[in-house]
Amino acid sequence: MAASSSLFSLTIQGAVPFQKQSDLVSMQIKHPSLLLPNEKLAQSGTLCRALKTENLPSFSVGKKFQLDDVIEAQQFDRDILGAIFEVARDMEKIEKRSPGSQILKGYLMATLFYEPSTRTRLSFESAMKRLGGEVLTTENAREFSSAAKGETLEDSIRTVEGYSDIIVMRHFESGAAKRAAATAGIPVINAGDGPGQHPTQALLDVYTIEREIGKLDGIKVALVGDLAHGRTVRSLAYLLARYNDVKIYFVSPDAVKMKNDIKDYLTSRNVEWEESADLMEVASKCDILYQTRIQRERFGERIDLYEEARGKYIVDPRVLEVMQKHAVIMHPLPRLDEITVDVDGDPRAAYFRQAKNGLYIRMALLKVLLVGKFGLQSPNDVSG
Repeated sequence: MAASSSLFSLTIQGAVPFQKQSDLVSMQIKHPSLLLPNEKLAQSGTLCRALKTENLPSFSVGKKFQLDDVIEAQQFDRDILGAIFEVARDMEKIEKRSPGSQILKGYLMATLFYEPSTRTRLSFESAMKRLGGEVLTTENAREFSSAAKGETLEDSIRTVEGYSDIIVMRHFESGAAKRAAATAGIPVINAGDGPGQHPTQALLDVYTIEREIGKLDGIKVALVGDLAHGRTVRSLAYLLARYNDVKIYFVSPDAVKMKNDIKDYLTSRNVEWEESADLMEVASKCDILYQTRIQRERFGERIDLYEEARGKYIVDPRVLEVMQKHAVIMHPLPRLDEITVDVDGDPRAAYFRQAKNGLYIRMALLKVLLVGKFGLQSPNDVSG
């Protein structure tokens, strides 16, 4: 655990220093949107005085949350999701050069990307800098880091954690983020692990749905495109299962159908799902049409299967004509030709708003993981 990381405590009466980790563990706080500071920080023994906070809600014995790493979508329940979204809404209000924009001053984030990325890497780096933190980055760690010399992931993580306070990692192997988190003594965020998961994308997707539709219960969501290799749709399906009366439609070519583990999980959670080959019919019913690209890089030498799958389901003005007026189109991006550019001007095209929401979600996650939600005052209350 890097020595620069700090642990803050919150008490009902105000700010007091705590003497040991058990003081924090024993706190019982009722407010449902409180996320406690990172347990990995507590284990480091780096403790400090809490900052004084005022005008907080009343507290009594109740639930508390702990967020150590962000590895997979299954780690989030509805209460934690709601708490993170509340912090994200606060992040939207932070202005440049305001006191709230300095709440991560003195912290360093390392971005370790073994696969290409534009939105995820840049939004994390922007999030850190907008909160006053600094960034150490490597864009193509698979080729330009010591991994090219044969260094193990575990050795890389042990090295990088000595230089930073939090690691954001994208890797080409499913499960790599979990290995990194088990090795590191500082927080690790999974920015995508091969065909496995992309939990921060799923968080921003659910946040976007709530912002666009106004609810998360009772919605119908169509997941379209490469469902076999798409880590975004896998993570999103896990999160959607947290809500009530959700129905999910799977629309994909035969070569890239959703895998059985997700279907079985949804069934175990009593989430209704249906496979369909008719995009137009599904588009007329759903509240969210979530399109994805066919991922050529996941097919290896089977280019024939890729060519068979690509171009089969395209969102164009004809699809817009059958969609409901309140429905929206989402896409994790980048897109190729699966959404035509003449759709962009329609107000139901939410994918660029969705990408911007990624900034606020990632600002929220960095704040929660490094200082806790109430470790520092809210952006509106910070005075310096």
